[in-house]
Amino acid sequence: MALLVRLKAVTGLRGKGDRLAKAAFRGLSFYTRVLENCEDEARFDETFRWPIASNIDGNEMLEIQVFNYSKVFTNRLIGTFRMVLQKVVEEGQLEVTDTLIDDNNSAIQTSVSIEIRYQAMDGTVGTWNDGEFLESPNSRSEGEGPLETESLLPGHRQGSAVSSGKSNPSLKPAERNFRSKGKEKTKRGKDGEHRAGKGVFSAMKLGKIRPPKEDPHRKQDEPAILETEDLDRKAMRLGGGLDPDTISLASVTAVTTNVSNKRSKPDIKMEPSAGRPMDYQVSITVIEARQLVGLNMDPVVCVEVGEEKKYTSMKESTNCPYYNEYFVFDFHVPPDVMFDKIIKLSVIHSKNLLRSGTLVGSFKMDVGTVYTQPEHQFYHKWAILSDPEDITAGVKGYLKCDVAVVGKGDNIKTPHKANETDEDDIEGNLLLPDGVPPERQWARFYIKIYRAEGLPRMNTSLMANVKKALIGENKDLVDPYVQVLFAGQKGKTSVQKSSYEPLWNEQVIFTEMFPPLCKRLKVQIRDSDKVNDMAIGTHFIDLRKISNEGDKGFLPTFGPAWVNMYGSTRNYTLMDEHQDLNEGLGEGVSFRARLLLSLAVEILDTSNPEITSSTEVQVEQTTPVADNCTGKMEEFFLFGAFLEATMIDRKIGDKPINFEVTIGNYGNQIDGMAKPSLKKKKEGGDGEQEDSELLQHSSEDEADDDGELVSVSSTQPMKPLITDRNYFHLPYFEKKPCIYIKSWWQDQRRRLYNANIMDKIADKLEEGLNDVQEMIKTEKPHPERRLRGVLEELSSGCFRFVTLANKDQSLSARTRLDRERLKSCMRELENMGQQAKTLRSQVKKNTMRDKLKLVQNFLQKLRFLADEPQHSIPDIFIWMMSNGKRIAYARIPSKDILYSIVDEETGKDCAKVKTVFLRLPGKRGFGPAGWTVQAKMEIYLWLGLTKQRKDFLSGLPCGFEEKKASKGLGLQAFPPISLLYTKKQVFQLRAHMYQARSLFAADSSGLSDPFARVFFITQGQCTEVLNETLCPTWDQLLVFDNLELYGEAHEMRDDPPIIVIEIYDQDTVGKADFMGRTFAKPVVKMSDEDYGPPRFPPQLEYYQIYRGNSTAGDLLAAFELLQIGPAGKSDLPPIDGPMDTEQGPILPVPLGIRPVLSKYRVEILFWGLRDLKRVNLAQVDRPRVDIECAGKSVQSALIQNYKKNPNFSTLVKWFEVDLPENELLHPPLNIRVVDCRAFGRYTLVGSHAVSSLRRFIHRPPDKKSQHWSTAGEIVINMEPDVPIKKMETMVKLEANSDAVVKVDVSEEEKEKKKKKKKGGGEEIEEEEPDESMLDWWSKYFASIETMKEQLRQQEAAAAEAEEKEELEIAEGSKGQAKTKEKVKAPKEDKKKKQQQPPEAPEKKSKQKIDELKVYNKELEMEFDSFEDWLHTFSLFRGKIGDNDDTTTEEERIVGRFKGSMCVYKVPLPDDITKEAGYDPNFGMFQGIPSNDPINVLVRVYIVRATDLHPADINGKADPYIAIKLGKTDIRDKESYISKQLNPIFGKSFDIEATFPMESMLTVAVYDWDLVGSDDLIGETKIDLENRYYSKHRATCGISQTYSTHGYNTWRDPGKPTQILAKLCREGKVDGPHYGPGGRVKVANRVFTGPREMEDENGQKKQTDEHLALAVLRHWEEIPRVGCKLVPEHVETRPLLNPDKPGIEQGRLEMWVDMFPMDMPAPGPAIDISPRKPKRYELRVIVWNTDEVTLEDDDFFTGEKSSDIFVRGWLKGQQEDKQDTDVHYHSLTGEGNFNWRYVFPFDYLMAEEKIVISKKESMFSWDETEYKIPARLTLQVWDADHFSADDFLGAIELDLNRFPRGAKTAKQCSMDMVTNEGDLPLVSIFKQKRVKGWWPFVARNENDELELTGKVEAELHLLTAEEAEKSPAGLARNEPDPLEKPNRPDTSFIWFLNPLKSIKYLICTRYKWLIVKIVLALLLLIMVGLFLYSMPGYMVKKLLGA
Repeated sequence: MALLVRLKAVTGLRGKGDRLAKAAFRGLSFYTRVLENCEDEARFDETFRWPIASNIDGNEMLEIQVFNYSKVFTNRLIGTFRMVLQKVVEEGQLEVTDTLIDDNNSAIQTSVSIEIRYQAMDGTVGTWNDGEFLESPNSRSEGEGPLETESLLPGHRQGSAVSSGKSNPSLKPAERNFRSKGKEKTKRGKDGEHRAGKGVFSAMKLGKIRPPKEDPHRKQDEPAILETEDLDRKAMRLGGGLDPDTISLASVTAVTTNVSNKRSKPDIKMEPSAGRPMDYQVSITVIEARQLVGLNMDPVVCVEVGEEKKYTSMKESTNCPYYNEYFVFDFHVPPDVMFDKIIKLSVIHSKNLLRSGTLVGSFKMDVGTVYTQPEHQFYHKWAILSDPEDITAGVKGYLKCDVAVVGKGDNIKTPHKANETDEDDIEGNLLLPDGVPPERQWARFYIKIYRAEGLPRMNTSLMANVKKALIGENKDLVDPYVQVLFAGQKGKTSVQKSSYEPLWNEQVIFTEMFPPLCKRLKVQIRDSDKVNDMAIGTHFIDLRKISNEGDKGFLPTFGPAWVNMYGSTRNYTLMDEHQDLNEGLGEGVSFRARLLLSLAVEILDTSNPEITSSTEVQVEQTTPVADNCTGKMEEFFLFGAFLEATMIDRKIGDKPINFEVTIGNYGNQIDGMAKPSLKKKKEGGDGEQEDSELLQHSSEDEADDDGELVSVSSTQPMKPLITDRNYFHLPYFEKKPCIYIKSWWQDQRRRLYNANIMDKIADKLEEGLNDVQEMIKTEKPHPERRLRGVLEELSSGCFRFVTLANKDQSLSARTRLDRERLKSCMRELENMGQQAKTLRSQVKKNTMRDKLKLVQNFLQKLRFLADEPQHSIPDIFIWMMSNGKRIAYARIPSKDILYSIVDEETGKDCAKVKTVFLRLPGKRGFGPAGWTVQAKMEIYLWLGLTKQRKDFLSGLPCGFEEKKASKGLGLQAFPPISLLYTKKQVFQLRAHMYQARSLFAADSSGLSDPFARVFFITQGQCTEVLNETLCPTWDQLLVFDNLELYGEAHEMRDDPPIIVIEIYDQDTVGKADFMGRTFAKPVVKMSDEDYGPPRFPPQLEYYQIYRGNSTAGDLLAAFELLQIGPAGKSDLPPIDGPMDTEQGPILPVPLGIRPVLSKYRVEILFWGLRDLKRVNLAQVDRPRVDIECAGKSVQSALIQNYKKNPNFSTLVKWFEVDLPENELLHPPLNIRVVDCRAFGRYTLVGSHAVSSLRRFIHRPPDKKSQHWSTAGEIVINMEPDVPIKKMETMVKLEANSDAVVKVDVSEEEKEKKKKKKKGGGEEIEEEEPDESMLDWWSKYFASIETMKEQLRQQEAAAAEAEEKEELEIAEGSKGQAKTKEKVKAPKEDKKKKQQQPPEAPEKKSKQKIDELKVYNKELEMEFDSFEDWLHTFSLFRGKIGDNDDTTTEEERIVGRFKGSMCVYKVPLPDDITKEAGYDPNFGMFQGIPSNDPINVLVRVYIVRATDLHPADINGKADPYIAIKLGKTDIRDKESYISKQLNPIFGKSFDIEATFPMESMLTVAVYDWDLVGSDDLIGETKIDLENRYYSKHRATCGISQTYSTHGYNTWRDPGKPTQILAKLCREGKVDGPHYGPGGRVKVANRVFTGPREMEDENGQKKQTDEHLALAVLRHWEEIPRVGCKLVPEHVETRPLLNPDKPGIEQGRLEMWVDMFPMDMPAPGPAIDISPRKPKRYELRVIVWNTDEVTLEDDDFFTGEKSSDIFVRGWLKGQQEDKQDTDVHYHSLTGEGNFNWRYVFPFDYLMAEEKIVISKKESMFSWDETEYKIPARLTLQVWDADHFSADDFLGAIELDLNRFPRGAKTAKQCSMDMVTNEGDLPLVSIFKQKRVKGWWPFVARNENDELELTGKVEAELHLLTAEEAEKSPAGLARNEPDPLEKPNRPDTSFIWFLNPLKSIKYLICTRYKWLIVKIVLALLLLIMVGLFLYSMPGYMVKKLLGA
């Protein structure tokens, strides 16, 4: 389906000029070529073709524009022609001549004539007649022969045509005209997830499979490749005006040679990567907790990863405990399992040993969340604790921790830690990934499980048969239930007894925070069993794929949809070896079941009282869903044809083989179900359901009664034939077997279609990016143009998706997720299209790399979007069966072969011939055993609706007859059961095997004996074996004769089958070992074409060799396939070459193909050998090095006695060799070390292959460029490198100085520092801190501040740049892309400012502390491993371990060769050899020091270690330093540091060593153990020799300033002037010349600096040292010899442990100085011993309290009162808490104490920490040192005599930063605690004495803080000496006693003043009670009297007395 437009001519043009036309339709435009110097007529005569995917609508427009072309300016538009295509749509063909219109829409005299044809999709319009349209052949030539540079292009082919199969052969010439413009290349085939194949050289060059109709970007083939030279001419076709910054280039290595619509790319990777266990380490540091909810608690933190738990120690009675404890968990599991593990941090309020304690709050996330963070870690972040039992409650506190996850080979950069002022901004540093809101809410996750079908049998049928025999009932053999795991919780449905189609209709409900920090939800169908339950199948739902967090996003939602589960094969065995597959590990090899489920999330409103506050998992019934909710049942038809089955493994070659294809359970004849699960509705019936039995037919495929189609799912068994001694093949020659299967599925094709469109965009993008990287790697011109082309394709692809997806009909069965995903995919792609457009305009030569990174991100995003979470049709499995047993399989995703009438939606392998490699299932597929190909299949597949199946054969190679089933009723609709090919072509294949490099080491010698096997269809051949090399040059031509290929000739030309090349290692015994495999496509020549340029002879190309999933070298080869015509072989180009009679004819690669060679000289510098290990238990004694390159070699001198002197006596040797002109084709250089033993025996010690010589190629300097160095003087500006404006950082000085030095490094300061003498005339505001107070540590801490500042600035700058970029790209569409850093920065500034207490004493002095450079990495990384002239090559021996062996690179290293090489073309220009002092013996290596042994004093300074891996059970270590150099072994065991993971060592060690024998320094940190041997924590190795000889002068760092005394004494024995003079002498540089006025001239550079300095006594004297130092610090600016000199520094080296390779065990900060012994001795070592903590005494006087909460009711008086006392302690010293006496019976909350506490403590000023040494427990051997922030806690209590005292409130004051006390009790409020930030903060260390009122607070029942009292206290800090001078007693004791408090005497009031008490009792308290009692008594008396007197009265009355 296409629109073709032929632009014949434009007439009536004015003037004379270059013309150009452009045709546009549906947004895709084509340019014609430029016609130069036309006058009134321009005859273009070009044809354009638009492949179209949807029918043309009658009102669409075609537009043609004509331009005057200009090379310099933009093209000028002459006029435009627009035409509505209605007439074309109706008639199909049209010729038009019409005038153009100009910009103002008025007609001009120029006219254009065109011819248009249109072929609709259904073929209704316009059939083609031969010869129409093609009268005038294209006038352009087929491209100008290949240019020299081009021969490097991988796959360089020219001008081939592409035919379009059998549909319309007549199109061929026209098509050819379209396709053959420019030169065309082939392209590698690579799978989506395969990123490794960015070789120079492609992974494989298999034609790029792009059918002619598929690709709307025809522009691609237009200028396939443009050489720079002809760009000027052709560029106009690409983009109008020739602004080089706008040209974009279509595909380079891709495009269209072997491109046709018949073949699909094979996948080169042979091994599923998932499922293989790896090493992981999770390290968690729990630092502290804050704001824990609860009163007076004893918190413990429990750290849980997966199943493992560890606990911190318990801290007593505090709500903000400080732990700083480090935990490490090691795992060896597959990545999937690892990333699903849950990390759970919980704080437990622990009471005692007997009770487990109550949970305060917990926090959980999965390991995957941590691993996806930058650097795989969260550093110093606060986790929010919440209580899972009570979700209505809020935050339960915060826990500060570091969490890091390290896999093998990841190294974690720890942000540099030094006296960090704690990140107190909790809200700004929460432990949450970016984009997760800090206020997470609780949510309910509802997982509804409806039903399942297609379950396999899970019990033996033995019992069932017995039952059936006895009772006659037949049961399904499986009892399924579903288990859902999420965030560490588990929910199960009920068990449905014996059912293959269970119905559950239940929902599992999880309650979890939203968004959850757990990425995946695991749904598993399990079989319930009395013994143990087995998994039937597992499915993971990735929450990121079913939700979208954007502002237009949606909550996670899923289904109701079916998910397919895959796992092991369905036959039930008791011990299933592939059970892991059912657990979801590794790639499933068979369909297991499908499950209907849905998921919904509801955010809870926790304020609602009805809500159940528990987070237990609930399971309840739910309503079933309607049957049709998942889509209408449709009948699908799957067709497959097997075109070839070769390379069948010889183990199974002796039995007949057949292939079975299954989709779901359909087609599965061995272990499917007795009844298939899916019911089909009969067409037109009344919907009664009928079971379609799974037909056990053989392929005798009869029809059902009503002519129904019966599925044939397996081929006939056949006996394989022998290919060669390794492989067999099946004789599928002219007869190709077919299979077809009918199946019924819900019609959800739309999901797959959208995924297919996105996948295709992504494939194209990936291919384009590989092109760009290839161009960069091979240094082709203009990669940026290609990148622009890639972005153009991307944006048009994205917009195309939007239009296609828009047509999406609203199907009834679309779930909410379908709708939301569609919306978000459309948004994302539209956005991406826009961004790609914008980016395209920004791609320039210099911005290329950054933009490339951004485009890589697009690719990841596209792949993520294309992955459809809701399944529809299950994947297709192809099994190879031998004797009814399943041997090997391939799994093909159904979407890849799904048919659609719209091209873009069709699967990429639908109706294509795909090469498939079958592999072993499950674990057997791992490792070398699994890498051998089990079989190579060429298979053709088509899957679609039965009603669309008329074209299902359209993609097969032409020339076959269908063979129907024998008994067929003659129905045309029946698919064939086999194809009979009538046409066959005969070919000869020539494989030019030139060389391979960097192969895999397969022998124990570390080398291999490689040979290559080449397989093509049913033939195989081998190259010769080359012994002991990893870089064989076979230079051999293999000829395959009489190859028969079936199908049309022209298809063969475009679409030859692939060639498989396997590399093996020949072993004398046993069979050859597999070393790797690659694929290639040959260049094809038909018999009617001539053998000549541009396509022949083919060029050598690099093919990447794969071994499993990893790359294993490159093969340099070329392949051509030549058709043998009717005249036989005589037509073929002759093969010339010597016939070697002994070995039969070994033909060399012919001349036109092998590379052009020139003469090169290779000079080798032999320095020495190091660290050689034993060979076969014997020590190496007399080693020699052999260097070989391209067949020539040179040997070093023999080292006579390796132990005595491992250096070579002759330094430089050379040899001449012929190397290819093209540097990319240079062979590797091999270094081999042999040991010469007695009797002329040699043993190989080890070898090394230098794969690329490029860095050693010497290019003679250009004559013209040499003048710059001799030009006039250049004054070097001595500005500081980076003027860092410090944010007023406080630098803490030595503890005994009161002053605070404010360092404000601005430029002027730096200038002053350079110009003035140290300490001299600086403006001193007030007493300057004395030099003597500064020590090395002051310098160190100041430097760390600087480093952190620089890092912060870099981050800020990066963030800003990124932000600018994002804004540019988004162009306002993403305006909210403000990065987080921006938001955080102001906060930081504010914090910094708060640290300046306004009332700090005004003693600030502008003193500058000299700094050193702190590298947060190894020095080697900064200075390129010090390999400036001496390189180190590791020697390897032994096999390379495969992933399952654990041999690592390190273990194969058997020693190191030191030397270098230089490669250059001979002869050299004369001027080099004529230079003064040129020594011909040294060739290019002039001025190299002698390598005689030399004695050196090595001084190692160890500063400190950080983050050591704990070595003891208590999660700590007792580290000490061990240093080894040669025979010296120092173990500093005595000074181990107890229980410390961040020890400060502060030691230096002097060692005398002799280079070269002792040059490898090992510094190790060991863990001291009382019993048993000490364990190695980690070690680091430093090659001192390279440092010593390096031009960077790494012997002793150059410090910033020169001083002869004080803390910054010059360490080097040579003064700066001496060092400078020596450097100038060695580098033959003129100078140094010291001039007046502080100037010095070196070469032609002039430096300025201060001239005088002062000595210890303050005497000033003149000196040149500062000047010399200035030059040294800027040595890199000296021409020719300049390089950066190593500054005075501290380097940070990772500690590694050989037992845990690749995982950092901590870091060590250190540096090394080296002094040659023949020079003057250096001074004593600098003292870097750790600062001793200073002894202080804090005296706290509690004067009074006020407004304390009243707790008690008085017994007598009923009054509220409290018996108050105050308790205080310093954090970490809870045992030494001190209490005041009790102020009894305070009625107002006022208490008077006048009570003094005294707290002595040791304090480290620099780190602001208190140092405590105490035994950890009774059993501890020694005291442990803790460092704890200085915090004082005061608590107020109510004393009770009999019950426990009641806690009323507390306050904690950080002694460095606490709010100033209020002057009076009234002014004292709770704000002082709650918002500290806004109050002035003071430090007791500066104020010394503070008095005031502070509030006590506590939390009430509702968790809110409330004020519970106020305390008036006075804090007084004294140093130990001051405290001794003026002692003070505890409490109110002597000396300096406090007076007794004047307490009101209410306390004993009832005792002292009884009347008052009684009055109080009677009058107030019991008044009414007394009244009531009195009244009652009166009443009683009355009644008594009444009763008493009544009888008397009655008698009186009666008797009438």
